Amino acid sequence: MSGGAGRIRVLLAEDAPLIRQALTALLSQEDDLEVVAAVDHGDLIVPTALRTPPDVAVLDIDLPGTDGITAAVELQARLPSCRTLLLTSVARPEHVRRALSARVTGFVRKDAPTARLAEDIRQVAQGRRVVDPELALAAATATENPLTPREVSVLRLTAQGASTRDVAAQLYISVGTVRNHLSSAVAKTQARSRVDAIRIATEAGWL
Repeated sequence: MSGGAGRIRVLLAEDAPLIRQALTALLSQEDDLEVVAAVDHGDLIVPTALRTPPDVAVLDIDLPGTDGITAAVELQARLPSCRTLLLTSVARPEHVRRALSARVTGFVRKDAPTARLAEDIRQVAQGRRVVDPELALAAATATENPLTPREVSVLRLTAQGASTRDVAAQLYISVGTVRNHLSSAVAKTQARSRVDAIRIATEAGWL
């Protein structure tokens, strides 16, 4: 550990101000933990870590800009001494699988008690892998995503309220191709409609 007197240096990335401030205050009360930086945007994680090297980066998985998993992978490449602990509020199987394949050191639920999070940080700092059992179960029992990356993009934009023409313009494809992708997504998810396909894909963690 690089922190003074054996203290674990922590970088915290969380975009919700109240949660970020609360976690910073609560973790700082632990004698062996020191929050050396707290950021609210994914793009700030790596530059901040390089300026103020932490022992553990605690990253919300859903951040504006660079998401937590992508930032964790980049951190491993740029600052191998830094361990990563991801926080999530929803057990989306695709997120869990991405995190595990990215070899993050820890992946836990955001609503865990602070004392539990502090202990998880200590475990991660020592190189031990910590994965919330519920998240691990979600990944193990999830159905494999049958959708292609393009079908996911089309469904995601449609879920955000984009029209077929808007989706075509954003993805630089024809309106007919968008309709084909939507029809394929409906068939693959065994849905009754586009709206139903979006619901099924969202609940499965594919979007």
